[in-house]
Amino acid sequence: MTEKLFGTDGIRGKAGEFPLNRATVRIVGSSLAAHLSQRLGYQPTIVIGRDSRESGVWVEEELILGATAAGAQCKSAGVITTPGVAFLARSLPADAGVVISASHNPYYDNGIKIFAPTGQKLDDATERLIETDIFAGSEVTASIQHDFLTKSAMEAMEADLQGRYMDFLAGIGRGLPLQSISLVVDCANGAASNLAPSLFDRLGAKVIAINHTPDGRNINLDCGSLHIETLCERVISENASLGVAFDGDADRALFVDRRGNLVDGDGALWVLAKYLQARNELDHNIVVATVMTNIGLEIALRSRGIRLIRTDVGDKFVLDQLLLTGASLGGEQSGHIIYPRLSLAGDGIITTLLLLRSILEADKTLDELTEGFERYPQVLLNVRVREKRPFEDMGLQNLISNIEQKLGNTGRLLLRYSGTELLARVMIEGENQTQIDQLAHELAGAIDRSIGPS
Repeated sequence: MTEKLFGTDGIRGKAGEFPLNRATVRIVGSSLAAHLSQRLGYQPTIVIGRDSRESGVWVEEELILGATAAGAQCKSAGVITTPGVAFLARSLPADAGVVISASHNPYYDNGIKIFAPTGQKLDDATERLIETDIFAGSEVTASIQHDFLTKSAMEAMEADLQGRYMDFLAGIGRGLPLQSISLVVDCANGAASNLAPSLFDRLGAKVIAINHTPDGRNINLDCGSLHIETLCERVISENASLGVAFDGDADRALFVDRRGNLVDGDGALWVLAKYLQARNELDHNIVVATVMTNIGLEIALRSRGIRLIRTDVGDKFVLDQLLLTGASLGGEQSGHIIYPRLSLAGDGIITTLLLLRSILEADKTLDELTEGFERYPQVLLNVRVREKRPFEDMGLQNLISNIEQKLGNTGRLLLRYSGTELLARVMIEGENQTQIDQLAHELAGAIDRSIGPS
């Protein structure tokens, strides 16, 4: 069986090392173009964008060399957000969109995400075909002749494609009276560094941009959605209405209210669900989230007659469930929110625009809108194991049932293995921190005695 390289968020690793070394990236471009051409019956058009990390330039060049060798036409949007590429793939139209980004990872990592024209991630079947080509060593000749555009022509293409995305976003924000809003925008020195401050300024907000001067190595460095502390302090010192922090490719956003309190993806889902429900736009009264979403959100939504459906962790699974149920809102605690009426890709800037609309139409502050959602205490323990034996085969069922009975309807147990390490993860939420700590350690101890390292 071919080793799996594509995860829920594409291929990711250290830039320059397999599978993100030059030769392999070139194969990815060639393989994608060849399989698209075979399926479509014509030479495909591929739109490409990247975030601000220094390796993005050569990764894009190798990808283009491979794709053009297989007959594809490539269009570069330059430094642009992941959802920006998804939008362009849908609207140009193109036959695929490729994002060169490692999202929230450090600068020395990079990744390749591929979108279908719908804006959805590439189908699993094509990902497996590309993996097969990679491991077959389908070398793309290094003597490929490819005429890269002149610098001025490339800049004109990038400006045109970025402008299309900006116009799309501006259309979503059209009519918002943002003159009353002061917004601190933490761009994580990433893909949103030029786009987000320009957009909110264009829409009339008072914008205080921070971490918006990328140098190729400072993406996500002590800033953005992984390091919210600076944003909290800046919102208070600027007496701002709110703050937003993006990650490196701006497909997610976390918020800070005027008091300096974090509003994560769960909080954003609560605010947006109420807003959409009031407008009769919360289809089927369903919100889709993951197994990591706090039970407090589930309880708060239930009080308004809204059902929470949980999926595995990953925006791909959230989107699958949104499409299956016809729901209109879903997301992750990490701030990755999907609103299918506008985009099938999570888009931190769209989430910000929707949240601003909710605030202005309700004539309330963000901290007022998050009232009614009580975050329940949570404990997460990692147990190192020697094997990933099915939990049901370990004689734990009575203990698990006893824990779930004690938690009742105001608590939750989640037991799963890490996808990348020999770890069992025990997560318990409930009303009482002391109780859930005791229950979690009891279960972790039982797992350790059964399959812990010898």
